[in-house]
Amino acid sequence: MSAEQHLISLGLVLPHPPTPKGVYKPVVIDGKHCYISGQGPYLPDGNLITGKVGKELNAEEGKQAAQQVGLTILATLKAYLGSLDQIKRVIKVLGMVNATPDFESHPYVINGCSELFAKIWGEENGIGVRSAVGMGSLPGNISVEIEALFELV
Repeated sequence: MSAEQHLISLGLVLPHPPTPKGVYKPVVIDGKHCYISGQGPYLPDGNLITGKVGKELNAEEGKQAAQQVGLTILATLKAYLGSLDQIKRVIKVLGMVNATPDFESHPYVINGCSELFAKIWGEENGIGVRSAVGMGSLPGNISVEIEALFELV
C-alpha cells in the first residue's frame, strides 16, 4: 500500500497546512532531501493544541498533540509535494515538548508523531533517527513542535 493509501485507510483528517508566522520557509528541498520547518499541533478547525505537558496536559494528551503535529507535517508535505508518495523515507525527527521541569517522558510524547509516520511509510521507511527534548516554553504556548527531514523518491 502507498503512503497515500495508508493515510486514507487510517481515516485521519489532515489540517490545513499552516502559513509561516515568521521569516522562514516551511519546506526546503535540497536534491533528494526535504526539510520541514518546525510545525505545531494544528487541528482541522485551525486551532492549536496548547498547554504545558505535565501541567495542563498529561503525557497521553501530549502524545496526541505530537500525533497532531505529525498530521500537520503530512498536510505541509502534501501541499508542497502534491502527494505523500513523493517521500521515500523519514530520515530525522526533532521533537520539542513544552513541559514542566519535572516531566521526564519526552520520548513517549514524541512517539505520537513517530508511530504515525511508521503507519504511513511502514517501520522500515517511517522510522528514522530522532531526538525528543523538553523546552521551558514554545511559541504561542503550543504543547509540541516538531521538525523533520525526509528523503524524496
